[in-house]
Amino acid sequence: MSSAWGEKVKISIFGESHGIAIGVVIDGLPAGEPIDMDAVLEQMRRRAPGQDKSATPRKESDFPRVVSGLLNHTTTGAPLCAVIENTNTRSQDYGNLLDVPRPGHSDYPAYLLYHGCNDIRGGGHFSGRLTAPLVFAGAVCRQILARRGIRIGGHVASVASVADIPFDPVQIPDQLLEELSAAYFPVIDVEKKEEMRALIEEARMAQDSVGGVVECAITGAPAGVGGPLFGGIEPVLSSILFGIPAVKGVEFGDGFGSCALRGIENNDPFYYDETGAVRTRSNHAGGILGGITTGMPMVFRVGIKPTASISQNQQSVNLQTKQEQVLSVHGRHDPCIVPRAVPVVEAAAAVALMNFDGILTGGNPEGGWRA
Repeated sequence: MSSAWGEKVKISIFGESHGIAIGVVIDGLPAGEPIDMDAVLEQMRRRAPGQDKSATPRKESDFPRVVSGLLNHTTTGAPLCAVIENTNTRSQDYGNLLDVPRPGHSDYPAYLLYHGCNDIRGGGHFSGRLTAPLVFAGAVCRQILARRGIRIGGHVASVASVADIPFDPVQIPDQLLEELSAAYFPVIDVEKKEEMRALIEEARMAQDSVGGVVECAITGAPAGVGGPLFGGIEPVLSSILFGIPAVKGVEFGDGFGSCALRGIENNDPFYYDETGAVRTRSNHAGGILGGITTGMPMVFRVGIKPTASISQNQQSVNLQTKQEQVLSVHGRHDPCIVPRAVPVVEAAAAVALMNFDGILTGGNPEGGWRA
């Protein structure tokens, strides 16, 4: 089982949902970078369970214990390792799932791949619990990026049929990203949040779940970073985003919407701004052309499926008796994971950006970025 990602800055996530602990090793961080642990803990709290009825009632402190790589709150250049203890587990709720897999979950294919030896408790290594170490890694990386003027923020773009206001792809204020990246259940239109909560509550009371979309933006990244084909911004970023449990789709800029446009509509006209930097008047490309940053805001969306673990009876099979069987799922599960997925998406973006040459050194200043 490979749970490592990255080349320039590499993360390796370990543990299981109901094991003793989960954690991450981050290799390749530059030395001498101050890390504010209070800011790290703020990001961990945004993802943590048990905050309201839209999330699982399982409560975990998600406190990361750093065991290497930091000295006096500053990176040493050695691998940075953080461990997060699991303290609130009810493994008995999962006793029947090794034999009777959950529809929509990894139980069945994992059973085949690991010959029935996989840890099924709480989803084991396939659980959304494993996004906590990813958020820690992202919280560290985003501080390093922020000192270079790079900001990352996301919001709940939609929950089922209820949609928030999308980002203005051309002008995204720093203050907006800062507010969103500090909030639990971040939205741009606060009135939409209550509509979303009502829809989630309706699903919860029906012993069901709903999905939605996270929209994320990156500003301040230098132009001229990335590359063609497989090393471009989109493929690299997508590869870590699809590692987040429940992610079923990623699109950049207008994404599939651009497929209905003509070239003259989809192309973003260039111009020089008042500082002499190259900009575009629109941003259908989402700040990326040919896999390379243009200097405009990078905007992308991530589709999150409904939580697979629901309390309604579902049709499944018994892998031991070889008979069809009705499954009743027990345990504590999120009726909607979209709000908690926002900091995870932001974290994945931060880790991904750290893997591009030029992201910390300014890229190509002729492309529209100024120190």
